Amino acid sequence: MTETSPAPLHPTALPATADALLRASPLPPLEARILLTHVLGWRRTQLITRGEEPLERASVERYRALEARRVVGEPVAQLVGAREFFGLEFEVTPQVLIPRPETELLVETALAAIEHRPRARVLDLGTGTGAIAVAIASMRPDAQVWALDRSTDALAVAARNGARLLDAQRPGGAVAFLHSDWYGSLDPALRFDAIVSNPPYIASGDPHLGEGDLRFEPRSALTDEADGLSAIRAIVAGAPERLAADGALWVEHGYDQAEAVRALLSARGFAEVRSERDLAGIARISGGVLRAAAT
Repeated sequence: MTETSPAPLHPTALPATADALLRASPLPPLEARILLTHVLGWRRTQLITRGEEPLERASVERYRALEARRVVGEPVAQLVGAREFFGLEFEVTPQVLIPRPETELLVETALAAIEHRPRARVLDLGTGTGAIAVAIASMRPDAQVWALDRSTDALAVAARNGARLLDAQRPGGAVAFLHSDWYGSLDPALRFDAIVSNPPYIASGDPHLGEGDLRFEPRSALTDEADGLSAIRAIVAGAPERLAADGALWVEHGYDQAEAVRALLSARGFAEVRSERDLAGIARISGGVLRAAAT
């Protein structure tokens, strides 16, 4: 009986490694690394130090499933269930808007507005993940922060983020998450040192709503189903009755809406009205101060 050599293994039968998966991925390298570290529970550096280590079949299959979903457009933040914002990692679900780096400008500007106000009161309208409210509360432990949203699903996500990311013993107390359509559920006696909002500001016919990550995010958090300014009009109109003397209002808006938003603020009696640009040079937020005589 003649001995025969065993048939060579087909390449697909060889144990997969992190290096092999990353080399073969159709995704941009950064996205592929994020998905793979999420699946493996590894740090980024371990993709280098353990790159040739054979991986379990279940991990490979899970990675490839996420990779396939990203190829058809699902946002990375939804696939891994998290997104970093202002140095904090926020839970993300399909029921909330994904926090974006440009919105950090809104947090920075709000913090500057309350810098010299001990135990400042801050209101975040349309909180979504709670990113703005929680970031402010994290940076200013003495501040009292309220966060409102009309979506109960979003409020549940925001409340979990607040509980996980903030010190339970912070002097300002826990962030108050309330179900509300703008100012509706607030105690009429409350007055705030700063009001901030990243409201839905995309016009209903904007083609961007059918592109990229926006296709997978809640439409109600993106568009007012009108001209993109109706939510901002409501926020600006109601702010004077909710602001303390010399309190500030700041809202995020679209790249081409700064002039219109400044006009709304000026017409409502705000002073020192201006817009601030993000790192891309886009006028991203606008706001002003309500002087005591204007209330």
